Amino acid sequence: MLRVHFTDRDLARVRVAAAPDPLWETVLAMQKLTLDGIPAFARWRRRVREGLRERDARTAVRFLQTIAPPARYFPDFLTPAESEGGLKAGLAALRGTPADRLGREVGLMAQHRRLPSWTHGLAAGTALDQVTEALRIAHDTLVAPQWTTVRTQVDTDRAVRSRLAGENGALGLLESLRPAFRWEAPVLTVRYPVDRDLHLRGRGIRLVPSYFCWDTPVALADDDLPPVLVFPVSHEHEPAPLPKHLATLLGRTRAAVLYAVASCPTSGELADRLGISAAAVSRHTTVLRDAGLITSRRHGAVVLHNLTPVGAALLG
Repeated sequence: MLRVHFTDRDLARVRVAAAPDPLWETVLAMQKLTLDGIPAFARWRRRVREGLRERDARTAVRFLQTIAPPARYFPDFLTPAESEGGLKAGLAALRGTPADRLGREVGLMAQHRRLPSWTHGLAAGTALDQVTEALRIAHDTLVAPQWTTVRTQVDTDRAVRSRLAGENGALGLLESLRPAFRWEAPVLTVRYPVDRDLHLRGRGIRLVPSYFCWDTPVALADDDLPPVLVFPVSHEHEPAPLPKHLATLLGRTRAAVLYAVASCPTSGELADRLGISAAAVSRHTTVLRDAGLITSRRHGAVVLHNLTPVGAALLG
């Protein structure tokens, strides 16, 4: 079991990540490749195997799996806090990991399993560029093609948590984590691979909803790092893949925009989810709006989009 111990100060510093964390998603996705018993990821595994036929992608994933195997300890430096700001920021922070931290975390890996000889270079910092590039390739192969679904599911979870937090404060947010978590003030308890106590000591905690996290949450191993708890989002209402006929009719990007509008996003959220520019979002939503498939309304500084009955019928 994992027991997270809160103080009054910690309750005022609980926050939910604003978006999926690309490095957490990459590491967790890589681990799910070898776990065939999870139906929620079966379709994704079939799709990404095509990308893994490329030698660089296959080599990168196998390389990373030696230091981050499924359901076992992996070093915290693979998921730096800066990754909250996007993949580029996360990889830059990883590349700048101090040598003493590298040595300490590689030493912890060695306590759990036998390591290949190249990890000696990682402990010295000489293999860090290789790890960084392997993570970038793994992200592009495993996570990027699924990003629209990842972002949609995480946004949906975050919206629920944010609403409960707005209505009932931090206690409402912590209560919303049931039934997987149990909140009995001042301790949050959850099933965990090892028996562990995490004392927040007034630092608060960042809750990270994750698409590729499954069954049990994941916390950083080093209690002295800023506390993070990654937990799985629901896959119960996961959208189906983009229909081929819709992509043929509208074009792949415009069809993806229509598909994403089903969750009532803002223009900024559409750009983030689909990896396109604000100008492209404006162009595609204008065409879809003129065709009677979506509506758009401005609320303050943001524009919210929604499906019309015709748009919903087209999506099926």
